Amino acid sequence: MTSTSEAPAPAGTSVLSVRGLVKHYPLTQGILVRRQVGAVKAVDGVSFDLAPGETLGVVGESGCGKSTVAKMLVHLEEPTAGTIAYKGEDITKLSGKAMKAVRRNIQMVFQDPYTSLNPRMTVGDIIGEPFEIHPEVAPKGSRRRKVQDLLDVVGLNPEYINRYPHQFSGGQRQRIGIARGLALQPEVIVADEPVSALDVSVQAQVVNLMERLQSEFGLSYVFIAHDLSIVRHISDRIAVMYLGKIVELGTDAEIYDHPTHPYTQALLSAVPLPDPTGREHRERILLQGDVPSPANPPSGCHFRTRCWKAQEICAREEPPLAVPAWFREPGGPTAHPSACHFAEEKQIVPTDLEPGPERRDQDPGPGPGAEPFGGSGGSGGSGGSGGSGGTEQGPGGSTAGPPPGTGRPEDDEGPAGPAPS
Repeated sequence: MTSTSEAPAPAGTSVLSVRGLVKHYPLTQGILVRRQVGAVKAVDGVSFDLAPGETLGVVGESGCGKSTVAKMLVHLEEPTAGTIAYKGEDITKLSGKAMKAVRRNIQMVFQDPYTSLNPRMTVGDIIGEPFEIHPEVAPKGSRRRKVQDLLDVVGLNPEYINRYPHQFSGGQRQRIGIARGLALQPEVIVADEPVSALDVSVQAQVVNLMERLQSEFGLSYVFIAHDLSIVRHISDRIAVMYLGKIVELGTDAEIYDHPTHPYTQALLSAVPLPDPTGREHRERILLQGDVPSPANPPSGCHFRTRCWKAQEICAREEPPLAVPAWFREPGGPTAHPSACHFAEEKQIVPTDLEPGPERRDQDPGPGPGAEPFGGSGGSGGSGGSGGSGGTEQGPGGSTAGPPPGTGRPEDDEGPAGPAPS
């Protein structure tokens, strides 16, 4: 192994640099006098860099610490240890006006579009609220115009400024959340499972919207999701988390086509494949047992209790997140950080299979598990059997509706309801 963490990016190339990030929640006992008897290790040493204009996807099982990392990046949670550097400045030690200035540049899009919007506030008030906190961005006289411009940018009718959240569909509400995140013109947006509560066709619309906004405004994303196909579609690099740690880190091609960590391989083997030939030849990896408790994680490698490769060294020594020595010299796509003593490339889906006649004339899309953006099931851009009929198309397809930025998603997701009198 080369090092104990991801190698730092060259100076000046990272907009966000995270090193050794830890979040432990104390477990206490007692009524009158409470004493700490342990800790839930939600995040236990996470390191990564985020370059300008880059999308870092974060995947893993529920409870692995993805959302906790997101909250610490925007300072909604105080880290127990570690550093979060924004353009070289450690923001974990900031407070008051200094923290307020940084928060303007790091915004968040929340998971649930139904609970993240105040039902008693109009859309105009929700999107315009950041201007109350940072009045230097938009003077009072121009705020209404700014809010209408933001609605137009995310594909909503500016005339909806006086409507309430309950008058919008789930996809429209998430667009409102994205508009709120864009209000202060941030450089980094942390998206915590922004499409998990939406149906497949609307997921495609929202993801394609985020890609277009990234291209227009030069945004950097930390994109958290469960759906591996969505993460591959939007991400430049991907971090795989397990029990509070990153176990593998690499580009989308390195992670999906050349996985070297057993946990990543198990995740990829569970991705649904649209091609019957691929399903027939794919090796399924069924993990035994449950995810250990973060209050009492296994010694050494956290994954060893469910790993088919586990040996004595796995219980004794924690493997570092580094490029395995046996992959360094030959280089290539397998030479990426993997926290495993026995890292080995495993081809989950054979790539030399001849596609069936029904798929020969189709673009294969981004790879295994990319069906939500490809064709069947009414995914974005198919405009057919999905009920909603997306107006934006994923990779390998053509636009079925107006060009990005001109289509109105309310036409696809149903009427938004009458405006309040």
